[in-house]
Amino acid sequence: MYYVCMTDKFMSGWGQAKNKVNKLVIECDTLDEAEIVERNAKRRGEMRYVNIRSTKPYYNSSYKVSRHDKTDYAGWFTDRPEWR
Repeated sequence: MYYVCMTDKFMSGWGQAKNKVNKLVIECDTLDEAEIVERNAKRRGEMRYVNIRSTKPYYNSSYKVSRHDKTDYAGWFTDRPEWR
């Protein structure tokens, strides 16, 4: 299992992430999947601090964490060059 972690600059600080940093964590089955998700995240202007981890990330209460996988974020698992 791999985890692609990133900070969503757009969603941080308001809504469910009011006064918090919004972290997005996408679970991947393989390193190849994680690299595709990482590439897509880096193409999006609102995503910062994108990285791949092989251990499950934990964040303290100053973060709003959204966890997803390919069942609900399928678009992130295909190369999306239009996400620039």
